[in-house]
Amino acid sequence: MAFNLAYDGNSYPIEEEVSVLDTLLNQGIDIPHSCKSGVCQSCLVEVVVGEPTEASQVGLKATFKARNYALSCCLFAKEDLGIRPLNSEDAEVTASIIKVEALNHNVLRLCLKPEEEFDTIPGQYINLITPDNIVRSYSIANIPGVDGYIELHIRVIPNGRLGSWLLNEAKPWGSVKLRGPAGECFYVSDKEGGDDFPMVLAGTSTGLAPLYGIIKDALAHGHIGEIALFHGALQPEDLYLVDELYDLSQQQSNFSYTPCVLNGSEGDFYICGDVQQLVVEHIAKLKEARLYLCGAPDLVNAMKKKAFLSGVASKHIYYDAFLPSK
Repeated sequence: MAFNLAYDGNSYPIEEEVSVLDTLLNQGIDIPHSCKSGVCQSCLVEVVVGEPTEASQVGLKATFKARNYALSCCLFAKEDLGIRPLNSEDAEVTASIIKVEALNHNVLRLCLKPEEEFDTIPGQYINLITPDNIVRSYSIANIPGVDGYIELHIRVIPNGRLGSWLLNEAKPWGSVKLRGPAGECFYVSDKEGGDDFPMVLAGTSTGLAPLYGIIKDALAHGHIGEIALFHGALQPEDLYLVDELYDLSQQQSNFSYTPCVLNGSEGDFYICGDVQQLVVEHIAKLKEARLYLCGAPDLVNAMKKKAFLSGVASKHIYYDAFLPSK
């Protein structure tokens, strides 16, 4: 069954099984989007005719839901719909670029200073919107309220639009837009049991970014339980922040850092092996651990299953899967 979709003064037929986003893209209308999976929130629209479905508002802030905002990639027509782009003044803030630097051969550190109040929690993710309307989601790797800026870790991939923009067009104190934050992967103290529960954090590539933010936040809150970080990479050059993390492990007696390389040489500064196996072996020694997972979806999903089978309660597994843009 087909309905009508009104957008920008025009009306388009929309089939029940085709999302609003795909309907518009099929018409040659390039509205902002990235993951197309309901995670990154870059395809938000305002529904002005009809009602957003429950599935199209999963993960949105209460204020966004109240304004009839919806994820167009998860919005399917049950009736005639009318949508329009978000009012950027309500949903976005402007930020200035204060630093871009290389962390390794393909990861950049981007530091941004919002021009107005922008409440975030380390480990959550935000949407970064360039002047050319490229939208990508990145996790917060620091404590913005303490540092006075937001730190993101961005992996530069061949022909990637955002990475190319950062390398070739972004200028110091140039402006971008930020939207968010979103995500439930962040530090939460245990008010009933105290802050002595063990934390195990595992990720690959720039999955380190939210984990780094969570670790800093936990230590800033005075967490006294064990905090164990496992950062996995295919090859040694893919690791980054190695010196900073080793220094932190020397300064904080309850924090340990284990870099893992799948294709490396024994006896170097890292451990050769599969990060999944190392984490499962570590978890087996603990009780009531909280597990934080960030990285590629296959890795995150596999580790969630293994951790649960190893005895970690599902409510104590926090995760963000990094989905590629589409």
